[in-house]
Amino acid sequence: MKKMIVAVLLTVAALVACSKEGGGGGGAPKPEGKTVSAADLKAAKDAYESRCATCHGATGKGDGAGAAALNPKPRNYTDKAWQKSVTDEQIKKTIIMGGAAVGKSPIMPASPDLDSKPEQVDGLVKLIRGFGE
Repeated sequence: MKKMIVAVLLTVAALVACSKEGGGGGGAPKPEGKTVSAADLKAAKDAYESRCATCHGATGKGDGAGAAALNPKPRNYTDKAWQKSVTDEQIKKTIIMGGAAVGKSPIMPASPDLDSKPEQVDGLVKLIRGFGE
């Protein structure tokens, strides 16, 4: 009887711990709202300024200096409808693999070097999501 009570208590404790970690019952937690360290956010901002702002603009409106000559125009990250239509994973895939790999403009270059820097990519997603707020 003691072994059964101990087993039940351990099971309950495990379930409570899982629910506090976001792993109980509802599947894997969504990546949206991931915490990004200050260092990773700084690296993401630097990457955005050097790789993305030329076309997507400093404020994410798709109006960077290089955008004038592009067809199609770069994505406007302030578009709330687009923000709702895309997942963080889709944004990450586009950043790393480029536009052509995800059925978008082949003009959007890939950044495969960021595949080994997931925290920096999370920072870029956070920045992109911030443009839509």
